[in-house]
Amino acid sequence: MKFWPLYDQYTADLVRINDAKYAALKEFASSYSTLTDDQAMGLVRKMLGVDQSVAELRLRYTSLFNNVIPGRKTAVFFQLDRRLVMLIDLQLASQIPMILLSGGNPRQ
Repeated sequence: MKFWPLYDQYTADLVRINDAKYAALKEFASSYSTLTDDQAMGLVRKMLGVDQSVAELRLRYTSLFNNVIPGRKTAVFFQLDRRLVMLIDLQLASQIPMILLSGGNPRQ
């Protein structure tokens, strides 16, 4: 398998995982003002699950990419991939309000 077909496969797998991230963000946005503790923890778990799935995907594809491009190029590919995802996540985070605590006690 050459680079571009592998890249297309990787991207399709990454999109499927990121669909869960965007669904969680939509859920957060739609319930922001009425978010319960249980809902908040559920969203935290979903987002951490997405992060874990992306890391597992990258680990799985590392050797596949290294079979079609040299190790240094594989490393550069994953550096660029992570940076692009971080930029997208930063843009998303800037548009999502922080969950505010009610009162000064962080345990409330």
